[in-house]
Amino acid sequence: MTSNVFEIDEDILALAAQAESECAEQFRIIDEIAEYNGMKVLKAFIDNRVSEGCLKGTTGYGYSDIGREAADKVFAQAFGGEDAAVRHTFVNGTHALSTALFGVLRPGDIMLSCTGRPYDTLEEVIGIRYEKGNGSLRDFGVEYAQADLLEDGRPDLEKIALLSKTAKIAYIQRSRGYSLRPSLSVSVIGEIARAAKGANPDIIVMVDNCYGEFVEKQEPLAVGADLIIGSLIKNPGGAIAPTGGYICGRADLVEKCADRLTCTGMGKEVGATLDTPREILLGFFMAPQVVASAVKTSVFACRLFEKLGFETFPKSDETRTDIIASILLENEQRLTAFCKGIQKGSPVDSYVTPEAWDMPGYDSKVIMAAGAFTMGASIELSADAPIREPFAVWLQGGITYPTGKAGILMAAQEIKRAGALRI
Repeated sequence: MTSNVFEIDEDILALAAQAESECAEQFRIIDEIAEYNGMKVLKAFIDNRVSEGCLKGTTGYGYSDIGREAADKVFAQAFGGEDAAVRHTFVNGTHALSTALFGVLRPGDIMLSCTGRPYDTLEEVIGIRYEKGNGSLRDFGVEYAQADLLEDGRPDLEKIALLSKTAKIAYIQRSRGYSLRPSLSVSVIGEIARAAKGANPDIIVMVDNCYGEFVEKQEPLAVGADLIIGSLIKNPGGAIAPTGGYICGRADLVEKCADRLTCTGMGKEVGATLDTPREILLGFFMAPQVVASAVKTSVFACRLFEKLGFETFPKSDETRTDIIASILLENEQRLTAFCKGIQKGSPVDSYVTPEAWDMPGYDSKVIMAAGAFTMGASIELSADAPIREPFAVWLQGGITYPTGKAGILMAAQEIKRAGALRI
């Protein structure tokens, strides 16, 4: 039993057993989605004749790299796109998003954010937090418009339609970021796409798909998105890809983005993969099951902390649309203790103590707990939060459900040890 290994208090274990039992129907649905997506990915591997040779990398210019080409085809088919650019040279999700924005937008164009203010790290890319001459989209003459979400967190379709008339890109952020608004289902993304394209058939619908891949049976390309972008150290890397990102969707747009990533005229045809093809392809193959473990961990965490008296976003019985959960811990003491517990339950660096610091791209100190095999891989169990009201922690990951569950129990135990638990 968990108690015999990690010495979790019996009252916490009793609540955890109740919570896990109450999650049974959610877990059944998660397993069904994982099975469907696993078959979809397997078919993409088979249809595109992935061979042992595709697992080998190249050096130098990377001409005729069959591993790179195989990854592009497999991602494109599984995600429902015409083409993809899957590259280890994307340093993070923000880099892939920035590449896509600069690849598609031109001076005088308007970027419309359909889901309110974007995630913190994109603010300087766009020029919302503006420093003249730093190379933001604003510096290059790209304008920005924003449709705020309604009070219930849903998109304002009427305003989106109005602003789309003059916009080049309708930009959608699927996950909640450091906010308490709901993440977006593929169905709701489809509503946004229809509203934007109904007003402007030429508008390009671009989705930040981070944290959402394989949580549902469909991806946003199936409901009207033109491009989806994400990170390989989140869902689609399956906790195996060591770095990288992807851009997937319409072939003409993917090529524009590839021209931005490498150089105009070379696009997707160059770029050595070194020793990454095996990890990228194996990670993608494993991703549906790994994502299922992360979603189960998230559902269990929400149910347990609801029983401990805390508010969670989403609620434990709500349909999941990404792997992230937010738990409203209400004060800095509980927030810090939760992160310490997650760190203690990590397979790597479990002995270190997380502390808040001035993280690049953020305007508040951020505390992060992440004892991961790949640094910063948020498909592995991790928790982070800005040290500011309302003192909510954002939890994600868990590459196996049993170890994810253990990490959650240790977080609850650490809060109790700090004298801040309500039981």
